[in-house]
Parts: sequence; structure tokens; C-alpha cells
Amino acid sequence: MAIQTQESMDVPTYPIWRLSVEQYHEMIAAGILTDDDPVELLEGWLITKMPKKPKHSHATNFLGDEIREILPQGWFLRIQEPITMNDSEPEPDVIVIRGSRADDEERHPKPSDVALVVEVSDATLQRDRTLKLRIYAAARIPVYWILNLQDRQLEIYTDPTGLGAQASYRRRDIFAESDDAPVMIEGREVGRVKVSALV
Repeated sequence: MAIQTQESMDVPTYPIWRLSVEQYHEMIAAGILTDDDPVELLEGWLITKMPKKPKHSHATNFLGDEIREILPQGWFLRIQEPITMNDSEPEPDVIVIRGSRADDEERHPKPSDVALVVEVSDATLQRDRTLKLRIYAAARIPVYWILNLQDRQLEIYTDPTGLGAQASYRRRDIFAESDDAPVMIEGREVGRVKVSALV
């Protein structure tokens, strides 16, 4: 059974305008949005990104180092960089991408390039379990991790299903502090990470 992804959000009752990915890119190119603006495009909405606490930054960089060491040839890792989708351009904390670093010089990766996305969650846990989960499932990202700093656990979501608002993952596995979690690339375990070292 798919995991429920409904998110309770206040939506204005007056007319609002959704942005396309192309319009979002044009705003960046024109300097309307800059690297200093804490936003990302999610399902056509400009959503404010939460400020990062020291623990979040430490966990993100440490996890990146751990995964980078075990990646097989033909895969590389990016930290807090965009993935371009049909109506979204999320910036996950960690992404594992097919190819080499030179491949992303001219464009952001697309979902078909991605093996794994990770969100490091403290204040954003509700958003990561609902809106972000739905976006990654709809894009058919095969493996989605939530490094849950609140509950000191790693949540691994696999087997994306459904379309649009109904998109979700069929499977969720929870790894506690005492567990070693598998890093899966294209259905193959390439190594394991200690959850206790991450949370």
C-alpha cells in the first residue's frame, strides 16, 4: 500500500499564478532570483527553504562523504543542487547521479539521471514526508531517503507509484540509530552506512 502524502497547506482563496520551470529559469537568468534567495520551485510554487542549523549542515556533509566513498564507477554525488523536473526544481541535500561531474556543466540533472535523493530533516520533516515525497515519487526517483534528525532514524522509501497528487512510494523502511542502512544503486547494494554516525 502506498504511503499517504497529503499535506495540509493554507492556499489563498484569491487568484494566484503558478510558475513553469522555464519561467523559473528565466527569473534566475534575469537576476530576479539569485543564489541568496532561499526558495525552490515545488509543483509550480516558489517555496521558502528553511535556514540550515549546524546539525543539519554537519549531517549533510558527513553523509555526502560516507556515500561518496562507496559509489561505483559511473556515479557521482552532489550536495544541495537542483534536479530539473516537469513542474519542480527541488534542491535535495544529497543526490547520487549517473555520469561524471563534467556532465552537469551545461544543465541540471533530470530524474532519469538520479539513483538516490536525500533530505536531511529537522524543521522540514512534515514537508519532506509529504510534498517532497510526492514530487520524488511522481518523478520516479527510485530511492528516497529522509535522514530524520528529530527521531534519530533513517527512513528509506522505494518503489515509486502513482501520478501527480496520488504519487507515493509503496515501501518504507525505518533504520534506527543502531542499524546499518544499505546504499542501493539501480537495485544493487553498493555499501552500507551507520545510522548512528549520521543522526
